[in-house]
Order: sequence, then structure tokens, then C-alpha cells
Amino acid sequence: MTRDLLGRHRNVLPDWLALYYDDPLEITHGEGRHVWDAEGNKYLDFFGGILTTMTAHALPEVTKAVSEQAGRIIHSSTLYLNRPMVELAERVAQLSGIPDARVFFTTSGTEANDTALMLATTYRRSNQILAMRNSYHGRSFSTVGITGNSGWSPTSLSPLQTLYVHGGVRTRGPYAALSDEEFTAACVVDLKDLLGHGRPPAALIAEPVQGVGGFTSPPDGLYAAFREVLAERGILWITDEVQTGWGRTGDHFWGWQAHARNGPPDILTFAKGIGNGMSVGGVVARAEIMNCLDANSISTFGGTQVTMTAALANLTYLLEHDLQGNARRVGGLLIERLRSATAQLPGVREVRGRGLMIGIELVRPGTDEADPQGAAAVLEAARAGGLLLGKGGGHDTSALRIAPPLTLTVAEAEEGAALLEQALRSTR
Repeated sequence: MTRDLLGRHRNVLPDWLALYYDDPLEITHGEGRHVWDAEGNKYLDFFGGILTTMTAHALPEVTKAVSEQAGRIIHSSTLYLNRPMVELAERVAQLSGIPDARVFFTTSGTEANDTALMLATTYRRSNQILAMRNSYHGRSFSTVGITGNSGWSPTSLSPLQTLYVHGGVRTRGPYAALSDEEFTAACVVDLKDLLGHGRPPAALIAEPVQGVGGFTSPPDGLYAAFREVLAERGILWITDEVQTGWGRTGDHFWGWQAHARNGPPDILTFAKGIGNGMSVGGVVARAEIMNCLDANSISTFGGTQVTMTAALANLTYLLEHDLQGNARRVGGLLIERLRSATAQLPGVREVRGRGLMIGIELVRPGTDEADPQGAAAVLEAARAGGLLLGKGGGHDTSALRIAPPLTLTVAEAEEGAALLEQALRSTR
């Protein structure tokens, strides 16, 4: 049955629509932190639909809310008042930390970042954008144009002029050998030098932890230091929280809060986990920025009643059950367990991350060269053992990505770590 579906998939869908595994997997249902495939095999899910199933599969509070709302009305567009959308916007605005915040809902992180870029360039009257090397911000024409990761950027054409900044990857590049303080200082000097060679850009867009790039991040405070330089020139700071938002990093509710010394960002984008699988994204910005557009606009599918109701139920569950705290506690145990398990394994360069956002960077044993084939082999071995993982990395890294639902238990963390250790040992 799965092979038949694979053939049909290849006949009607694009060649570039990537599938994991040599024998691709059809997931048919899930519960909690587990999913099942079409053959009835059970897996511990350590990737959550690319960090999208944030709380749990088939969370009763969310499925009940969706079912009840679908029985009333699913959609009406933003041309009509929408109570669930207003209620969710009120909560997100308050949680964002941005003063006088306005919220615009989209259907994805790509669309959210695309909107943020339109707002920033319109507000600043500039089509130049600063972006981080090794970054990823989506698959639309504008977001591909600012993505600093060649593996996810199929064209050099863009409506924007993009300048790439050092700092998103701590342990590689020209500043890797420096201390955290020296690293930050060197990146700030580089930023100042870059800005001295052209017109002031509209904004800097940055992921606090780079997702597709392999869960890499700068020292805490780097973007606060950047903000001093940016603010002097009126340049906006956009924080891309599509993967880091809602408490996943454990230490903070938003990734930008690790860089909060000079205040909140001007614009914040979010998506993925807030809908727990439903298609929800959005942008938060100060009113003067959000309201800078002088033409009419709507969102046909952004903010539908059923997706807003799902997000409200999911956010309520997350806050009432302190899933940020669980990510900090269980994630801390998991990362230490993984560091201990991989300490003597050849080809494991680094175990990094915070909360339940953990990356394991692999290299060819005896070298510092990327090992994408090795990463693929670990994914296959982990699947065979009953564990689903993700992978990522820039042009010189191969990383396993670990991002389970935030309700992960200590026992499940131990089980997943053991399965991953077994997969690593069988392939390294």
C-alpha cells in the first residue's frame, strides 16, 4: 500500500518535494508523543512534524475545540468580525513583549516572514535586508531571497537586496575560536563595517536559534549588541520565532528574550507550534509599523475561526501546564544524556541546543567535514528502532534535529536517548 502511494506521489507531486527515508513513511495517526504508520509500526516522535505538533498528537483539548468550532462555522475571512481571532490576537500581543502591539494572522511561517519583510521595507522605504548566514526563513520568492542557506535557496533572483551578517553559528566560521565575549564583539565590528559601505537597510531578520541550519545559535546577548548598532541608524529588528517561540527553548518563552538587554524586537513572526498542526502563522509589530501600509489588504485563510480556536485551546493548555518549564527540565536531562552517550563516539562533533530544541552535528570520523550520508544513515537506523528524528545544517554541517512535543516525559526522553545512542553506535 505504501509503495503504491509513493508511486502516485511521484506521478503528481514535484520532484523537489523532499521525502525522508529510502522507503518513505506514511503516518496515519498519533497520540501523545507517538505516531503509527500504515503498517501499524509505532514510533516515538522526536520531530513533531517539523516542530509543529508542539504539545501532543491528538491533544483532547485541541481536537474537542476544533470539532465544536467546525460544527458551528469554519471560515468567513477577515472581512467579518471574528471573535476567536480577536481573542487570540489579544493574548499573543500581550505575550509578545512588544509595546502597543498589533497582530496579523497568516497561514504559515513563510507567509508571516513575507509579511514582515513587506512591513519593514515599506516602513523604512528601503529594499535592503540584513540576514544571518546559515539562516532559513521560508519558501516564497522574498523569503528564499534572504535565506542564507544554499541548500534551501533555489534561485538568486529576489525583490530584495540582501547582505549577510556573521554570528548565527557559534562553533564554525572565522570567529569560532574566540570567547563568547570576543565573538560578539567581532560580529558587532563586522556589522558596523558592513553598514558603512551602503545605504541603511530596512531591517535585520534573524532566528534566535537557526532551525533548518541545524539548531545553531550565537552567544546570548548578540542580538542585543546588534540592536544598539541598528537602533542608531533606525534599522528594524525582526525576530523569526517560527521554531523558537512558545517556550520550546525552555529558558525563555521567545528566543529573542536571550537577547533582551536593549528591549524587544520591532517585529516578531511566529507559526508552527501555536496551531499544534493547524495552519497558523502571524506577525506582531508596533502599531506604527503594522499600520504603515496605505493600501487595502485582507487574509482569506489567515485567522479562520477553526484555526484560531485550535490555537487558543493549544496556547491555554501550554500555559496552564507550564510546558515551557517542562521543556527546560526534560530538555536539560535529555541534552546531558545525549552528551554523555556520544562523548566517545567518532564523528559526533557537537551536541548543542536548549530546552527541547537539540542538535547533534555529525562529521566524517577523523575530520571536521560534513557527513550528510552519515546523518541520513542515523535517521534510517533510528526509524528501524522506533524513533523519528529530523536533520538539517548549512553548507558545512550535518545535524540531527531533535524537537519532540513539549509534553515529553522523563521516561520518554530516556527511551529516545537510548534509541538514538543505539542508532549512532550502529552507524558511526
